[in-house]
Amino acid sequence: MFIQTEATPNPTTLKFLPGRPVLESGTFEARDAAEAEASPLAKALMELPGVGGVFFTPDFISVTKSDGEWSQLKPAVLGIVTEFFLSGAPVLAGAAAASEDEFFHPEDSETVETIKELIETRVRPAVAGDGGDIVFKGFRDGIVYLTMKGACSGCPSSTATLRHGIENLLKHFLPEQVKSVEPA
Repeated sequence: MFIQTEATPNPTTLKFLPGRPVLESGTFEARDAAEAEASPLAKALMELPGVGGVFFTPDFISVTKSDGEWSQLKPAVLGIVTEFFLSGAPVLAGAAAASEDEFFHPEDSETVETIKELIETRVRPAVAGDGGDIVFKGFRDGIVYLTMKGACSGCPSSTATLRHGIENLLKHFLPEQVKSVEPA
C-alpha cells in the first residue's frame, strides 16, 4: 500500500492520502483521546507520542502534531495507517458521526441555503486541498458562523481565510444579507 503525504499551510499538520476511501461521507475529528474513542484508527494515531489531533474526510487523513519533528513522527503515522487499512477494520466504530447543530431563523433559510452552496462549491474544495474542512454553524443578524476543522483549525492563516477570503466572497454574492463572518 502506498500512502502519499502532502504538506499543508499549517506547519503542524500533514495530509495523508491512502489512495482508498477513508470515510463514506462526512468528516470526523478528534482533538483528544476521548474524542478518538469513536474511531479505532483515530485512537491508534492519538496514542503516538506527539500526535495532538486527527481529521478524516472521504479522501484523506490530516494529522496534527503537538510536539516533536515530522521526520520521526511521519514514519510511525504511515505504519499505523498502512496496518489499519490492511486489517480491513472500519474507520468509525458504530454510529460515530457527530451531529452538527445549526442555528438560524426560519425566515433566513433561503439566505442560508445560498451560503451553504457557496461554501460547498467555492470554499470547501480549496480548504480540503489544504488538509481541512469548513462547516456552516449558523447565521444570525447578518453574521455567518463557521468552524474550521483539520489542518485549518489551528492554522495561523485561518482567521485571514475567514475574514478576508470567505467574508468577501459571501458579501459579494449576498451584499444585503451578510455583514461579517466569525469563527463558531
